[in-house]
Amino acid sequence: QVQLVESGGGLVQAGGSLRLSCAASGRTSIRYVLAWFRQVPGKEREFVASISLSGGSTYYADSVKGRFTISNDNAKITMYLQMNSLKPEDTAVYYCAARSGYAISDRVGSYEYWGQGTQVTVSS
Repeated sequence: QVQLVESGGGLVQAGGSLRLSCAASGRTSIRYVLAWFRQVPGKEREFVASISLSGGSTYYADSVKGRFTISNDNAKITMYLQMNSLKPEDTAVYYCAARSGYAISDRVGSYEYWGQGTQVTVSS
């Protein structure tokens, strides 16, 4: 089992920045891929970004490319999402997810473990 705990959400004005953190514990190893997804009420959960702990490969949704940066600290088994130039449409609950293996995926069903989510609200 892997436990994931997100933090860092909050309220920010459009154009501002936030940094989300995801701390992993349990049966973690570098043979994992971590990712961020987000969801607004009434809509499906959507992919934001992912990172491979073994090689550091990253992948972003087009909607956040150039504004968000995903990174990790393997020593702390913690993943980060630096969000800059935030827009009102970035408002959502952001979830951390993990899957075993090396392949990055943008599909919700590929991920085995999920955090509880952290709210990000961007005001206009």
